[in-house]
Amino acid sequence: MTADDPAARAEGTAVTAEGTAPAVTGKVTITEIARRAGVSVPTVSRVVNGRSDVSPRTRARVEELLREHGYRKRPTAPSATRAALLDLVFNDLDSPWAVEIIRGVEEVAHAAGVGTVVSAIHGRSGDAREWMRNLRARASDGVILVTSALEPTLHEQLRILSVPLVVVDPMGSPALDTPTIGAANWSGGLAATQHLLALGHRRIGLIAGPPRLLCSRARHDGYRAALEAAGLCVDETLVVPGDFHPESGFTGCTALLDLPEPPTALFAASDQMALGAIEALRRRGLRVPEDMSVVGFDDLPEVRWSAPPLTTVRQPLADMGKLAVRTVLRLARGERPDSPRVELGTELVVRSSTAPPRSAS
Repeated sequence: MTADDPAARAEGTAVTAEGTAPAVTGKVTITEIARRAGVSVPTVSRVVNGRSDVSPRTRARVEELLREHGYRKRPTAPSATRAALLDLVFNDLDSPWAVEIIRGVEEVAHAAGVGTVVSAIHGRSGDAREWMRNLRARASDGVILVTSALEPTLHEQLRILSVPLVVVDPMGSPALDTPTIGAANWSGGLAATQHLLALGHRRIGLIAGPPRLLCSRARHDGYRAALEAAGLCVDETLVVPGDFHPESGFTGCTALLDLPEPPTALFAASDQMALGAIEALRRRGLRVPEDMSVVGFDDLPEVRWSAPPLTTVRQPLADMGKLAVRTVLRLARGERPDSPRVELGTELVVRSSTAPPRSAS
C-alpha cells in the first residue's frame, strides 16, 4: 500500500489543531505511521479503530506516533469497515496434502473471525506478480506461504508493505527474520527406514521428493542415516527421483523393479508416490507386502483405505496450518513468535503394507 493508496487515504491524515497539514510532514497516511513504528499497516489500522488485538507495547508506540503527527481518523460508514483477511499461497493445489493444510488454516482463522484467500502461483513469476497486485488491493493482514518461492523483489515488496509473512515447509533457506513452520522430516525418514530394517529388509529403495525442497532432502538424509547406522552402504541405484505425485511413484517403482536385483522394500517420500508405487506393483502381478513392503509419508486420509492400508509417517499437516495462522496473527499484532523456527513431530503409523521379506519369514 503506497501513500497514494485509496485505502490509506480513507483511514485519515495528519492535521494540526487548526485543521491544516503540518509544515514539515505534510499529510501522513497509516502507511507512513506503520513504517515509522516498524509494524504492519493492518496493525496501525487496528489501533486507529480501537481494536484490542494489539500488544500493549506496540499500541503505545503507534499511539505516540499518531499523537505526534496529529493523526485523525476520517469517519467511515459501517459498511466500509474491512474484515481481517489472510492470504494462503501454495505453489500448486492439486494434492490432498494442500487440502489438509487448508483445513487447519480455516479452522483457526474462522474461530478468530479472519477470512482466508487461497491462491496458487504455480512457480510462475507472472502468477506471483499478479497475486502481489491483488494482495495490495485487498490489504491482507498477513501471508502464509506454503512450499512456494517468491522472487526476492516480491519478498521486498512484502517487507515494504509491512505485511507479516510465515513460511510453511520452506523450499530453501528463508530470510532470518521470516518465521518458518515444518515437520520433523529427518526423523520421519529415519523412522520409516528403521521400521523396514527391523523387519529384516536390507535392500530398501527410496523414491525421493524434489531435491529443491528442504523437506525432501531431510527425508532422504534420514533414510541414509538409518542405513548407515545399520552398517549398510547406501546403494545409489536404489534411489530414484520423484515429485510427490502418484505418477512419479509409479515411474520410480517401475525403474526399481527393472533392476537386476530389485529391492524387497520401498520408502516413498510421500503417500501419493507410495500409492503410485503400489499400482506399479499390482500391474506387475506383485503383492504388497508379500512381494514388496511399502512405506509412505504424510498419512493422508485416503491411505487408511488403500489396498492394503498404508504404513506411513504421519505429518501433522493440519496442525502446521493452525500454527501458521496463530503465528501470522501474532505478527500482525506486533508480537514476536516464541521461536522463529518450529518443527512439529512426526510419527510412524504401522498398517498392513509392511512385513518381513520372504527370506526372513
